[in-house]
Amino acid sequence: MFEKETLVNRTNSSFLSKVYGWMTVGLALTASVAYYISSQPKIVAAIFNNFAVILVLFFVQIALVAALSFYISKMSFSLAALTFIGYSILSGVTLSSIFLVYTQSSIAVTFFVAAGMFAAMALYGYLTKSDLSSMGSFLFMAVIGLAIALLINMFLKSEMFDYIISGIGVIIFSLLTAYDMQQIKLIGSQMSLAGEDQSKISIICALKLYLDFINLFLYLLRFMGKKNND
Repeated sequence: MFEKETLVNRTNSSFLSKVYGWMTVGLALTASVAYYISSQPKIVAAIFNNFAVILVLFFVQIALVAALSFYISKMSFSLAALTFIGYSILSGVTLSSIFLVYTQSSIAVTFFVAAGMFAAMALYGYLTKSDLSSMGSFLFMAVIGLAIALLINMFLKSEMFDYIISGIGVIIFSLLTAYDMQQIKLIGSQMSLAGEDQSKISIICALKLYLDFINLFLYLLRFMGKKNND
């Protein structure tokens, strides 16, 4: 019995290490690409002065996330890894725009605050004895509502409404971090797969945490970011 429990713990630990390893790779690629592109005026102009390019980037990113989410079981590990890496790089391209709006110092401070909040919520999700699964459908609907609110405010252009949306966004993605972490822990504890299959599952789990962190960071940046023209 003890040996079986030890084996489960080792499997869970190995699985979580893979998840956080892939998440770290994704964030490192995104940050590096974003910083590099922001320092290249010609590339910035080519991307952000052309609405068609922005639209293509947006839809390609959605397609890559959809591919990983719905077809990862049919992918080889190599293809799944390349898809995740490709998504991380494209996210860096689109997120390079934040360097045009906010100062580097405020971006750095916000990043560390987001990292602290993310770590705290992930730890809570991992350690809590409470069942967070009931939050799943609520958080899914909350994300959809948040997206609709952002779309509406594109026309209203209300600064106060934007702050409210940002505050709600921080709360939603903080809770999502805890929820996803608990679900990933559960997957790891029940993991009977090994090798390539386990590695593929770790990639999709890493994508979930990656998206939680990026969104938490971006909503915090709307509060904490100091604009270049201030």
